[in-house]
Amino acid sequence: MRTEKGTTLLLSLPLIYPILLIILCQGTVEAQSLPPAKYDGFLYTNHRVDSDTILIEAFFDPVCPDSRDSWPPLKQAIHHYGSRVSLIVHLLPLPYHDYAFATSRALHIVNQLNPSATFQLLDTFFEYQERFYNAQTSNKSRDAVVNEISEFTAEAVGNSYYSAIVSGFNDRKTDLKTRVSFKYSTSRGVFGTPTFYINGFALPDSGSLIDYKGWRSFIDPLLVGQTGNMDDLLHFS
Repeated sequence: MRTEKGTTLLLSLPLIYPILLIILCQGTVEAQSLPPAKYDGFLYTNHRVDSDTILIEAFFDPVCPDSRDSWPPLKQAIHHYGSRVSLIVHLLPLPYHDYAFATSRALHIVNQLNPSATFQLLDTFFEYQERFYNAQTSNKSRDAVVNEISEFTAEAVGNSYYSAIVSGFNDRKTDLKTRVSFKYSTSRGVFGTPTFYINGFALPDSGSLIDYKGWRSFIDPLLVGQTGNMDDLLHFS
């Protein structure tokens, strides 16, 4: 036999369930991030991309030595093939490189200020990345290193941008963009740098250096597969 209190509770359950469901759904929606307004990554080439364009996606960490060493042969290959190949660079700041996130954020800041200077800064980070290794920054505060990165970035792309770069490090949006890059990379199953995809498929041996001949060995057969004519390929050799 139910008590009056128990009866009241039982009768109230059909009303409570919809309310609980709404609360749970709201919490789930708020916890999820909306897709970014633009596809993640920095486009290296500005030529038109169509269904016949071979797309390379590179996942780099600005203070990763292997990323640095893999960059020159990749650029050489991109320049060799011209408009037949496009490149998008994604940033994956690795957690065991102390200032990978800050240097990646600097790239997002510069890309927002002047997209044409983004790869100029990436080149400079790769050239002088030892300045931001763990050992070189171990006795410095985080604020001191971020200030150094801001000054370094301004020297690389133009001192007139210094104030805007400093403001960028205080802008929540640039922090979120850098997080989106990290989340995007991990959503693709990338956990190390450098990692490369061609036309959406991962190349083997993540973290390994691919030299210029290696890139040719991947791309040349794809171009032959598109045209079915070896003479078209020889034209680019």
